[in-house]
Amino acid sequence: MSYTKKRYLVYIFITIFTFTMPFITIDNNHILLLSFDKLQFHFFGFVYNVNELYVMPFLLMFLFIGIFAMTTLFGRVWCGWACPQTIFRVIYRDLIESTILDIRRIKNKQKELDYSKKSIHLKKYISIFLWLIITIVISTNFMWYFVPPEDFFLYIQNPSEHMFMIIFMLSVALFLVYDIVFMKENFCVYICPYSRVQSVLYDDDTKQIVYDTSRGGDVYVNAEKSIFKMKEWNSNEECTTCEACVKICPANIDIRKGLQVECINCLECADACDIVMGKLGKKSLINWGSTNSVINKKTTKLLTKRNISYFVSLILCIILAIVFASKKEPFLLNINKTTNLYKIKEEQKVTNNYILTFHNTQDKTYTFDIKLEDNENFAIKRFKAFKLEPNKRVKKIFIVETKKRLFISKTQNSALKIKINSFALENENISLSRELSFIYPRSDLIK
Repeated sequence: MSYTKKRYLVYIFITIFTFTMPFITIDNNHILLLSFDKLQFHFFGFVYNVNELYVMPFLLMFLFIGIFAMTTLFGRVWCGWACPQTIFRVIYRDLIESTILDIRRIKNKQKELDYSKKSIHLKKYISIFLWLIITIVISTNFMWYFVPPEDFFLYIQNPSEHMFMIIFMLSVALFLVYDIVFMKENFCVYICPYSRVQSVLYDDDTKQIVYDTSRGGDVYVNAEKSIFKMKEWNSNEECTTCEACVKICPANIDIRKGLQVECINCLECADACDIVMGKLGKKSLINWGSTNSVINKKTTKLLTKRNISYFVSLILCIILAIVFASKKEPFLLNINKTTNLYKIKEEQKVTNNYILTFHNTQDKTYTFDIKLEDNENFAIKRFKAFKLEPNKRVKKIFIVETKKRLFISKTQNSALKIKINSFALENENISLSRELSFIYPRSDLIK
């Protein structure tokens, strides 16, 4: 099977996966969702509130380190085989323009269309219209990762109340029209930073698109093309100078020139060369392999110092993400002190006031209560158990007092640490501990 057919199968799998994943849930929680509406992040069935996104940095580090590791090992395989930009260009250029409307030759992707012909001019507008419809579907799918489908289909019934969502979707769709129809592969070359980074990550063991100069011969010398016809070869070089690899390249480059920033590892040039050389009973001159394996005829090293460091970093990111994810609290409780540090009342009572913010991140209604660990020196003056519905947040006044004479300092106020336990009456597993600071006045202020 050719690389092109393999890529198309990968594109189909990615498309199906991307469209179905928003509908997959685990215990009513999504596989991947960043909800700005509910301030939640769903990841493989786990739900994290915006205040507990401590797992996110490790996931981002894993993503970026993983991209670097993947590029070091396999080159720009992401660009040619999984990048949305490349997939969208294939849909528009190869499917709509070439297969459906027949206005472009699929084997000559560098030839510009002749818009002077009315038939092509009309079909061009039809292709843009068809792509616009597809972009609306794409932007809708993109929105499902921020607004879950069950909410999205309710919101879309009242568009006037959700204009921001509608405008955002249309903006994404129009950008994709401009990007895919007019900007084309220039996006990869001039805008995407990944193409600039790749040259730093490549070495002689990196798998990439390599033209075998030992068999085909040097078409370019000092970056200048020196061979134009097959009869110009001085010896038994195998390149036929048919330039099938050049015509089919979507990035408009000649791979025989060597590694270039525009190359996206789509391997269409390898397929084109394989067809031509296959008719001569020979193997393709263009291969997906490292410089060492194709040109230097050496064994590619996988466990280099750089690769090992990448693997170790990725493993550490996974371990840290799991460790921090396991510390997810059953509900959220924030403690803030009021502007008054303390109050001294009759009978030498000292009180401290706090504002507690409870956030029930569970999917059930629970009754929350609080108790102090130190019941001998301190007591709860004001707080009653209350019920809180799922995904709701409420603020409560919490007052702690002490009747004991805690002579700690004669010159300054003292901050005492008190542990409190907050819990749900219906489920003993839903509980957490917090430490608050109790300010006790200096001894000369208490009579």
